[in-house]
Amino acid sequence: MDEIDPALGGEALSRRKIAVYYPWVYLTSGAERTLVEIVRRSRFEVTIFTNEFRPESTFPELSGMDVRLLDRVPVERSLASVGKAAAKILSQKVDLSAFDALLVMCEGLGDLMTLRHRDIPAFCLCLTPLRIAFDPFYRRQFFARKSGWKRTVIGFGSALFRAVDRLAWRRYTRVFPISQEVEGRILAGRLAPPERLRVLNPGIDLTAYTPSSQSDRTFFVPGRIMWTKNLELAIQAFKLFRQEVEDKEGWRLVIAGIVDEKSQPYLEKLRALSAGDEAIEFKLLPSDEEMLSLYRSCFATLFTAFNEDWGLVVIEAMACAKPVVAVNRGGPLEIVDHEQDGLLIQPDPRSFAEAMLRLVREPELLDGLRRQAPLGAARFGWDPFVNALDEAIEADLILAEDSR
Repeated sequence: MDEIDPALGGEALSRRKIAVYYPWVYLTSGAERTLVEIVRRSRFEVTIFTNEFRPESTFPELSGMDVRLLDRVPVERSLASVGKAAAKILSQKVDLSAFDALLVMCEGLGDLMTLRHRDIPAFCLCLTPLRIAFDPFYRRQFFARKSGWKRTVIGFGSALFRAVDRLAWRRYTRVFPISQEVEGRILAGRLAPPERLRVLNPGIDLTAYTPSSQSDRTFFVPGRIMWTKNLELAIQAFKLFRQEVEDKEGWRLVIAGIVDEKSQPYLEKLRALSAGDEAIEFKLLPSDEEMLSLYRSCFATLFTAFNEDWGLVVIEAMACAKPVVAVNRGGPLEIVDHEQDGLLIQPDPRSFAEAMLRLVREPELLDGLRRQAPLGAARFGWDPFVNALDEAIEADLILAEDSR
């Protein structure tokens, strides 16, 4: 794509009004953080449309932004709730006449918004297509947790959704997958051709996450507490590590992140797995300041999600000069350079424990990872991401206007 003149771009972009749609704004996850940074840094005038907004449980910055609440949809992930949410999003009609473009932040159901809004150019920032429908690895893991009749019903519903979703994706002028992993899901699902895709990697605030020389005996596991994060791997690996490490005194595992209502049973499963071990700690709903403190003081970070879309917490840890032990699948493959600025490991407890032991037993490896990790993280800042998103949308809008 041809790049526009920055001077012209700044003037043109300042006149644009963009509607950003994301169905649920109620957590402090990577999706909400990305939304905050788009609004904060974009040269467009951005308005957020959502069907669920809980300012008390999401990032406080959103309370000062232009957020417009549509009719509520369920946030639960039961079959009935997802069906109701899809029907509501599919049927809702919003007055977007004051806007130049619609940007859908897609995790699955948001695409349906485009089918009743054909009078405005539509773009997609794709966090992932609906994973149960378009991620075979996720689907296998999900079905392993369900009974036979539920697998049949979900399989039928997924097939129906794929057909409808492909129609919705035809409305997108351009799609911005957040990683090559997500791009691969889009292509495999026949949602969009390669020429309409451009990978844009979200980043972090590189002024907040800076190298730290602090290091206590803590393995830190940051991020949402939900089954897709495969956190039992961290607990099992830590138990093996403590059995085999020579100096056992003082080692801890800290799992810190948000947990919503639907993930409470998973949290209880993790607590049962930890079996009351005082060296394993759960920190729920930590603030940004608490998370940063844990990053800066830990010995290393574990990232156990079985097929992550991207991995902002990996970048945050690296920016703080902390070695990351990550599953060698999905987004981390695009972030971590194995044995240069982090470790990419098979997702089983023995392999993870051995990698954790290497960090203790091989000081040269540990020192090298600490030196190189901030350099790897420096590739992923918020300004390049938002600027590239702005300029790509602007270029397509100008092209459409010139062709009229």
